[in-house]
Amino acid sequence: MISNFNKKTILIAPLNWGLGHATRCIPIIKALIENNYTPIIASDGDALALLRKEFPNLNTLELPSYQIEYAGKGENLKWKLFKNGLKTIKAIQEEKRLTENWVEQYDIKGIISDNRFGVYSTKVPCVYITHQLKVLSGSSTWLSSKIHQNIIKKFDACWVPDFNETPNLTGKLGHLKKTPKNIQYIGPLSRLQHQEKEKKYDLMVVLSGPEPQRGILEAKLRSEIIRYSGKIIFIRGIIEKEQVKQQIENVSYYNFMNATEISNAFNESEIVLCRSGYTTIMDLTQLNKKSFFIPTPGQFEQEYLARKLQEENAVPFASQDDFKIENLDQVANYKGLPKTEIKTDWSSLFHVFKE
Repeated sequence: MISNFNKKTILIAPLNWGLGHATRCIPIIKALIENNYTPIIASDGDALALLRKEFPNLNTLELPSYQIEYAGKGENLKWKLFKNGLKTIKAIQEEKRLTENWVEQYDIKGIISDNRFGVYSTKVPCVYITHQLKVLSGSSTWLSSKIHQNIIKKFDACWVPDFNETPNLTGKLGHLKKTPKNIQYIGPLSRLQHQEKEKKYDLMVVLSGPEPQRGILEAKLRSEIIRYSGKIIFIRGIIEKEQVKQQIENVSYYNFMNATEISNAFNESEIVLCRSGYTTIMDLTQLNKKSFFIPTPGQFEQEYLARKLQEENAVPFASQDDFKIENLDQVANYKGLPKTEIKTDWSSLFHVFKE
């Protein structure tokens, strides 16, 4: 879709790795519109499909895929990502070329990149979004962190969606001993709103992330919830052209939900069973919702966050292989994630595009 662009056009580009990068950009896109900017959305795959559904009237552009895939076994994830490295580098080079062309073609005045390394231009102010100033990768953490920190240095500003002070949500992921000058802590981001609603579901299951691990967990949970007697809403995390609902005994299955629908479902559910992805954690914090985590096997970040929050007596977790539906009984013994009131000063943050 092509329209006339004003002088405040901002390109916003989330990474397509699960849906978290896309969903946490939703409040940013809304804030851009409220502050008289014209966002153009750029991504690929499910992330782009989701944002097209959320913002059907905005222009969208397609970027090359990083071709991120999970391994069937968690211990093979790092090797899988390494094998895909050449494809990823080529995608970054191509998105860099496309970005430079789009800056001229659409008269773009600023860029917001959520973990897309090549969506950057020296011609306009550029902002990078990440919660991983330190990138956990096992024995190679020092190297992956150094590479990422060097990428961050290129940008005029790096927005970290967390608190600078303690307590915070990211721990060592989002906090370094010496904070670089371009780092700005903007508070947690969430597309969801807390509402007092009558509880309709005893359990909400929310899946996301690349295959095959999304599908592996879905298959496991379908067999586990047979022993659960309460009412369940099960969001499979598959973005398709049309929403599909299926009722099987006490379980309501959906392939996907838009922001309003999923916000209602969260508020109408007693507890949530999900991955320990950072965007999900920010959503649960916003909603003050009790939950149980199953981190993606081999994803060091999710495993770290799950351990951190369990040690803080906030949320229990279990490995994917070990999880049993009876583990949900542990939730009552944890205090849950505290609801936080965040008032992000978007006008001040967007000042970078006026300089």
